[in-house]
Amino acid sequence: MNSTNKAATPTLAKVRAGLARRYRAERRFRRAGLAAVVLGLAFVVLLFSSLIMAGHGTFSQTFFRLDVVLTAEDFPGYDASRPPSQEALERADYRALVNRSLLALFPEARSRRERKALRKLVSSGAAYDLRAQIAADPSLIGRGAVTFYALADDEADLFAKGRIDRALAQDSRRVTDKQIAWLDELAAAGRIERRFNRNFFTRGDSREPEQAGILGALTGSFFALLVAFALSFPIGIATAVYLEEFAPKNRLTDLIEVNINNLAAVPSIIFGLLGLAVFLNFFGLPRSASLVGGIVLALMTLPTIIIAARAALKAVPSSIRQAALAVGASPTQTILHHVLPLAMPGVLTGAVIGMAQALGESAPLLMIGMVAFIVDVPGNFTDPATALPVQIYLWANQAERSFTELAAAATLVLLAFLIVMNLSAVILRKAFENRW
Repeated sequence: MNSTNKAATPTLAKVRAGLARRYRAERRFRRAGLAAVVLGLAFVVLLFSSLIMAGHGTFSQTFFRLDVVLTAEDFPGYDASRPPSQEALERADYRALVNRSLLALFPEARSRRERKALRKLVSSGAAYDLRAQIAADPSLIGRGAVTFYALADDEADLFAKGRIDRALAQDSRRVTDKQIAWLDELAAAGRIERRFNRNFFTRGDSREPEQAGILGALTGSFFALLVAFALSFPIGIATAVYLEEFAPKNRLTDLIEVNINNLAAVPSIIFGLLGLAVFLNFFGLPRSASLVGGIVLALMTLPTIIIAARAALKAVPSSIRQAALAVGASPTQTILHHVLPLAMPGVLTGAVIGMAQALGESAPLLMIGMVAFIVDVPGNFTDPATALPVQIYLWANQAERSFTELAAAATLVLLAFLIVMNLSAVILRKAFENRW
């Protein structure tokens, strides 16, 4: 017994030493995995923090409270005895009315240069806002001074938000010392007000940052995604069902499967080149239209939907098929009535993820001309349009600092949509998931 114990002692020591090394290696692996997760979350937090810091100011705007005097002489053809005509309202010089009320607050601005600098504090869009206010209530004409909140220019807006350092030398900032003094007087008089930036969500693009919005880009993205979903979802499901349930296993189907997997890894700009060569140059479809953008995005997301649908169909147990066939169902009825409904959660998840990928793509849309400057909000699939990622690209390339903030705010909106779409994919999968 003693000799046996002596022989077993070195072996047991080696086993214990090996286990100790294995446990240490497992602990190091767990710590490395935890560190990777923490590092990834830190980068995500850093990304969102930088975007929020850069773009949060876009969601508010600065307005100046002015007292605009509206006389009958300012509206040629106006007759106080009857409501003003549309022609009389359009012939008025609303920009001059805004400038006159602004100059009334600072009569010391007499030189041409000073008056020009004073007028630059107010956005050119203020004249259109005044016209809309008077058109909504024509009885304001002849009433005397009317309170009007004029939209501030982008540089004045940045200064009012504290984004421009007044301690800098005048040559290092785009707001002059005289303009700063006027802004201080307006603030002291309580004539500066901050409001929610509705223009950002209700208007299209503009050359003036304070008037630019994302509604046109959002509408273009919505139309393009609608076209992409209408094309890729039924085609993707039909292809997946045929390849998984009906297609014979031979070299041709193997070649098709390999090409589908390869298409999922093709750079998105290649699909843009395809759309440029085929849909624009060959078929002559309208350039910079959501219709073409949706077709290109459908081609790009189709492999993703097919692969996800095939994986969902494979996950359905074969006993479901055998049971349906045993009670007399045809192969088509088996697929449509039993297999496909059970696989639908996975199919929907793949479709939503594919649409989320399409929403964030810009390279293929750039190739088909959706990079154009579009002011009007598109009304249908063939109107000139742009997409939200392309709009972010356009604003990020502008020199003005306000456009950079617009790009950061639009990126936050895009990320919010992507998060909602991915969460909806998880919710759909959980809601329709069947367990067997």
